[in-house]
Amino acid sequence: MNGNYRIGVDLGGTKIEAIVLNQQGDEVTRMRVRTPNDDYQQILLSIADLVEEVEEGLNEVATIGICTPGAISPASGLLKNSNTVCMNGQPIKKDLVSLLGREIRIANDANCFALSEAIDGAAAGAQVVFGVIVGTGTGAGIVINQNLLTGRHAIAGEWGHNPLPWPTETEMQGPECYCGKRGCIETYLSGPGITKDHQLQGGDKANAEQIVELAALGFERAEATLQRYEERMAKSLASVINILDPEVIVLGGGMSNIERLYTNVPRLLSKYVFSDVVNTPIVPPKFGDSSGVRGAAWLW
Repeated sequence: MNGNYRIGVDLGGTKIEAIVLNQQGDEVTRMRVRTPNDDYQQILLSIADLVEEVEEGLNEVATIGICTPGAISPASGLLKNSNTVCMNGQPIKKDLVSLLGREIRIANDANCFALSEAIDGAAAGAQVVFGVIVGTGTGAGIVINQNLLTGRHAIAGEWGHNPLPWPTETEMQGPECYCGKRGCIETYLSGPGITKDHQLQGGDKANAEQIVELAALGFERAEATLQRYEERMAKSLASVINILDPEVIVLGGGMSNIERLYTNVPRLLSKYVFSDVVNTPIVPPKFGDSSGVRGAAWLW
């Protein structure tokens, strides 16, 4: 490997996407295929075929980084917590190294998102970056001096499975979370979380985009839902700022498309952050849905 090119592969539930970046971070090529349904071996072969195809165009061997939901257990070397269920409990890194005949690097999707945005995205040049995914679930990655922090147990940044900080009386019990606990940040800030909260407060079943549209039209119940969401996000991010004090927070995932978050949430931080001045920028991603695959390439 001569280091002229980096390949990133994003293993999604419906598609597997490969990207090639040159040394300057420019996109050279991009390809995608459908993710084989519930077939671990076919998923591995699809990744290998994609890598082979893009390298034929490069006429040289490149480094390979893989972005996947879930994380590899440091104890067992097996993948855990992936929403592509057939991959859980599998030695994906070992199998891909064997199949591709070279070393690879692999990280979860939130970590790859954070790395992409820290290197040449919305947080480029920042020393400490907290990259948040708020979509179907809620997770995050931490990047320090353009290096990914994975942690002893490969769970650094697993922000969504901490309890909502400073809960009000009505938040004390908290919704049930799939992890087995109650009141996790994810149950409030994910897309399904805001839908459930809106219904619990008497609203019709509506997704985040619809709730935003209703609030803009003057529907008070939708506006109240968004204000609760913003307060909860501010509390949740304030607890991170109190520990990590990042220079930039980048939001990704479907909920990051709510424009008012970037104005309203920063105004609320000072109520919870242990500082006389709070000016942590909260910004949208530069590369959006492409940050995962770009971050995979930047693992090298």
